[in-house]
Amino acid sequence: MKLSRNLFLGLCSMLVLGYLYYSGRISSRGRGFRSVYDQQGFLLRLNASLPLELVYKYGNLSEGTCKPGYTAAKMTAIYPRFHKPAPMFLDPGYKKFYKVGDYPPPFGVRSQDGVIDLLLAATKNYGLGNELDSLSCKTCIIVGNGGILTNRSLGQKIDAFDVVVRLNEAPIRGFEKDVGTKTTMRITYPEGAIQKPELYEAQSLFVLSAFKSLDFKWLRYMVFNQRLHSTEGFWKSVARYVPRDPSDMRILNPYFIQEASFMLIGLPHNNGQLGRGNIPTLGAVAITMALHNCDEVAVAGFGYNMSMPHAPLHYYEKIRMSAMRESWTHNISKEKEFLVKLVKAGVIQDLTKGICGAGCR
Repeated sequence: MKLSRNLFLGLCSMLVLGYLYYSGRISSRGRGFRSVYDQQGFLLRLNASLPLELVYKYGNLSEGTCKPGYTAAKMTAIYPRFHKPAPMFLDPGYKKFYKVGDYPPPFGVRSQDGVIDLLLAATKNYGLGNELDSLSCKTCIIVGNGGILTNRSLGQKIDAFDVVVRLNEAPIRGFEKDVGTKTTMRITYPEGAIQKPELYEAQSLFVLSAFKSLDFKWLRYMVFNQRLHSTEGFWKSVARYVPRDPSDMRILNPYFIQEASFMLIGLPHNNGQLGRGNIPTLGAVAITMALHNCDEVAVAGFGYNMSMPHAPLHYYEKIRMSAMRESWTHNISKEKEFLVKLVKAGVIQDLTKGICGAGCR
């Protein structure tokens, strides 16, 4: 009986090792077994060269031609857990999507059904718009707010992308040469939204990324153009009016915050609750959204250089880099590890080369 039990355990061990080997989790090259993937599930050895199966698909396309499905294909090659379908914005079918109903904001929408259903009924639109949604191949750029954008003259290059994503209150006026003039969407939360109506672009989507339950209630006031009587519960002043029609307002799918935090970056789960150091920056969330919804993805204005504490944090104000050391919610070092992987593997293109500099060569 004892011999049979030992034999059974030995067979089980061999089966497990065999599964790990053939699924690529371990390799027999070198001394003993070693992992091919890191703790988050990314390939350990990353470079921008195309895997053989992608060479046949994209290798003959002329430079500058949009490559359909390129970002998702590259992402899957270095992160096999990646699944492309994940809509940008909440729509009436959001309750069926992944686990957004299991977590409270910012990782989900638990207990927010009533206000979200009301908002979706009022906005009535859940995509980028007919013209962009009908494109067979979309190029997207996430424009960060980093001081590294100053004097880079990237404005025209940024405006050439199909979808230009801007974050929070980062201005355009007066900075057009460096940051461009085009805005497809501006992703923000109440405390980060532009407070002066005249500073909004003439046309763009206003996209809420909700970090707390109160943010959905705030959006209700904005959508229905109602007076906001109290700002209690917000950590600083908020916009009291957003000059957009309801049809131009959206709710960012909170799955991207959940995926970026728990899966891609590897921040503390904290039982699905907001906690110290487990919230990705809005820039990382926007990049995660683009990985799922854009055929090619670029970024500009990203990269916190903590070795230069006196460098400007943003291109439009005098706050210094050292301010990020005081961040309670973000883990900048862990987030940088994630972004470096994407740049090294050529999943995204970094126009300002602030994410990893020479380290990605």
